[in-house]
Amino acid sequence: MRQLIIGFRRLAMAGTGVLVLPCQHGSRLASRTIASSAAAYIKSSTTCSFTQTASLAQGVKMLDQRKTFTGDFFFRQLFDEQSHTYSYLLADITTKEAILIDPVLEQAKRDAQLIKELGFTLKYALNTHMHADHITGTGFLKQLLPGTVSVISQTSGAKADKYLVDNETVKFGRHELRAMSTPGHTNGCMTFVVEEQGIAFTGDTLLIRGCGRTDFQEGDSRNLYRSVHERIFTLPENFRLFPAHDYKGNMETTVAEEKRYNPRLTKDVEAFVELMNNLNLPYPKMIDKAVPANRECGLYDIPKEA
Repeated sequence: MRQLIIGFRRLAMAGTGVLVLPCQHGSRLASRTIASSAAAYIKSSTTCSFTQTASLAQGVKMLDQRKTFTGDFFFRQLFDEQSHTYSYLLADITTKEAILIDPVLEQAKRDAQLIKELGFTLKYALNTHMHADHITGTGFLKQLLPGTVSVISQTSGAKADKYLVDNETVKFGRHELRAMSTPGHTNGCMTFVVEEQGIAFTGDTLLIRGCGRTDFQEGDSRNLYRSVHERIFTLPENFRLFPAHDYKGNMETTVAEEKRYNPRLTKDVEAFVELMNNLNLPYPKMIDKAVPANRECGLYDIPKEA
């Protein structure tokens, strides 16, 4: 019996389907029959274990350690409840130079006050694209914080002090942001990447478990799919992604998460195009007001209470 137990253990470790045990009567047929039954059970259990292990390994990879912000890098995520827009304040703590991504007009005074309180100088106010759901705060911030330079993509169709082309960099202190062209939601959409900190700001191109709509403002589903898969999804998988909007209370995601769980962009391109063509979304409430204003850097219609 002891030899039989030892044999089964060896069988499980070796993965073989045949076990031959010494037998005083020279009968090997019984041994083979027992071994075949045991091997069938062991193989089934082993396969299940391999599947679970592979799934676990994927999960571990998805949760690869994020880069830790360097000690001289400042990051603050800000929110506008009305438009569900995220703005992002980044700065070099040593030089005090700061940039602000996707500011909202109604929050310009709040943002300017925060920048003053922190002792920063706002060097650039950038937009990831020409928004249709809110008026940008860049123009008003130029009045509140003189010397601020407004920035947007060269292909956006909007006015600004500085225009960016694909892979152009913007510097604040010793830090650097790279502007990556990711059209599809609009022609001028850009994703801003800060390589050293392992972060990217995706605008409306890629949202958390979603993406920007493609049924207005030069929207093109195929272009958006290509932008995400060829530009954003090729960033390191542990890069943290920060969108311009979220409507469910999520604040950030990662490349690995969206590659695995985004219900739209895990589809093949044809299925994605079909889905986007049949969303039947309502006409954007702010588009007729926001787009003309944003063409003028947000100076078109600043409300008195702003």
